[in-house]
Amino acid sequence: MNDSDEGTGRTAQSKRADARRNKETLLDAAAAVFVTSGVEAPVRDIAAKAGVGLGTIYRHFPTRADLIIAVYRHQVDACAEAGPTLLATSATPHAALGQWINLFVDFLVTKHGLAAVLQSDDAGFDTLHAYFLDRLVPVCAQLLEAAVGAGEIRSDIDAYALMRGVGNLCIGAENNPRYDARRLVELLIAGLRRPH
Repeated sequence: MNDSDEGTGRTAQSKRADARRNKETLLDAAAAVFVTSGVEAPVRDIAAKAGVGLGTIYRHFPTRADLIIAVYRHQVDACAEAGPTLLATSATPHAALGQWINLFVDFLVTKHGLAAVLQSDDAGFDTLHAYFLDRLVPVCAQLLEAAVGAGEIRSDIDAYALMRGVGNLCIGAENNPRYDARRLVELLIAGLRRPH
């Protein structure tokens, strides 16, 4: 392999990395617009927030459903990837669990904007629930196992049940400004601790 081949390989890799970053920027912008304006927000608003042209969005996501699915998956992935990082950087596994549950609450509260769309008959939305469970339940289980292993929390907690409980506490947060889902979730996570 000569130098020009190596240079071409690096250029291709850097273009792929740039494209991936650009797509992530676009998905972050779309998620932010969906939170403030709902999933029916004009695509031009998303383009403006991302600093790209409309054509760029339509090239990546030909339909609104494609964009919504991509935003949802992007948010699930970000939440899943945060778990191991928090476990490695937090003072204790229980602290990591609490921080991760906070991210999960953020996801659930913002996802409520997508909820009506996700109930639609679009076949693309059918696989999202399974994707959500496949990506997030194992991360929650890993955090719970670490906290149990450190002797911080009870050992009889199921990751799926905990996530359902957190999800149930988040219902209604968008309809009542006096309802503080995050505070209730904090109490739930504090209640997992083993008595000393």
